[in-house]
Amino acid sequence: MKVSFNAVATFSYILKDSQGVELERSSPDEPIAYLHGYQNILFALEQALEGCEVGDQLDVDLTAEQAYGPRQEASIQRVPIKHLVVKPKKMAVGAMVKVNTADGAKDATVVKVGKFNVDLDTNHPLAGQALSFSIVIESVREATAEEIDHGHAHGVGGHQH
Repeated sequence: MKVSFNAVATFSYILKDSQGVELERSSPDEPIAYLHGYQNILFALEQALEGCEVGDQLDVDLTAEQAYGPRQEASIQRVPIKHLVVKPKKMAVGAMVKVNTADGAKDATVVKVGKFNVDLDTNHPLAGQALSFSIVIESVREATAEEIDHGHAHGVGGHQH
């Protein structure tokens, strides 16, 4: 079976930046599962996986725009600490937090800490970076009706209910 609309594919990967520095990798015993065609992974990455089969190995290079987009300087905001949903015990520059917004909780990175406020960068941590994925397709199967209804893969490597 090939990776196509309404298929659940699992893959292992290594992610590197444009200088070849490894940023992350999937666990060898836990490949990532996604429902193809539902924008559960980066769109350009999903396009690159279209038509792949079990055992296929590919390298996918994405521009910053294809990955997480350019950095938006307007995404740095001063926020009262009381508006943070998830915060570390000790607030420090570089800490990952969640902040309440009109669109719900959003991930952010602390860039400056004050007594009552923090300056947060709500850009994705990889925004503005070209990325390279080395991928191995581990499995491809038809999605269940429930997965199609929910719009994401279930089970190992996918969403757990």
